[in-house]
Amino acid sequence: MKLKISLVSDKNKNSNKIKYKLEKKIKFSSIKNSEIIIVIGGDGFMLQTLKKFYKFKKPFYGINSGDYGFLMNKFYEKNIINNLVKTDKIKISPLQMSVKNKSNKIKKSIAINEISILRQSRQAASLSIKNGKKNIIKKLRGDGLLVCTPAGSTAYNLSVHGPILNLNSNKLAISPVSPFRPRRWKGKIVSNKSKIYIRNLNPKKRPISAVADNVEVRNAVDIKISENKNIIFSLLYNKNKSIEKKIKIEQLRKEVGKS
Repeated sequence: MKLKISLVSDKNKNSNKIKYKLEKKIKFSSIKNSEIIIVIGGDGFMLQTLKKFYKFKKPFYGINSGDYGFLMNKFYEKNIINNLVKTDKIKISPLQMSVKNKSNKIKKSIAINEISILRQSRQAASLSIKNGKKNIIKKLRGDGLLVCTPAGSTAYNLSVHGPILNLNSNKLAISPVSPFRPRRWKGKIVSNKSKIYIRNLNPKKRPISAVADNVEVRNAVDIKISENKNIIFSLLYNKNKSIEKKIKIEQLRKEVGKS
């Protein structure tokens, strides 16, 4: 049986080159009628595409045309069909963010990598953080914090010296961004069943933004974060080159002090 494949591509020069080569080899179907969605672009474009088309419940095979491409596969023109047939499948669930802003409006979004809570003025953010009813920290003063998934733990989280999480760890990482008080707080690893509540302790003087991947809500006051198990993304990777293996490589790099 012939594999039915659809294509979503970014519009940069490298993406167009790959798209042109694929169109000579594959007759693409509509997303609705396909079995696999090929996504050409970088990590940012993949995040946008996952959010846009996840309701079709199709697996996504990313081809990197950007820089690092952590969520993507390297493009092998000769073996593309064979690679699609023999992929490893990884399933991940996103974070769900619910934000109440200073106008008491509620805005919701999902994040595959991380949710960032960041100051939006020259004033440092002043935040309280709870896991359910239990205080994690009563007052954090600094540039902000982020909550990340295992898949996102090697992205922004790693840049702020947060921990790398194994894909099957069932954990989330809470990592501070340039903490001023308490200066030595390094963050916390919590269960992926956690209900995380973040409050802006001084919204007038110290406004903050809440960012779910590429969606920003400004003047946030109360933020609720949890894993959304009702949404499952299926990502396909070339054999023995999955995101799980990439995470392990990043762990080794961190241990030996390489960037």
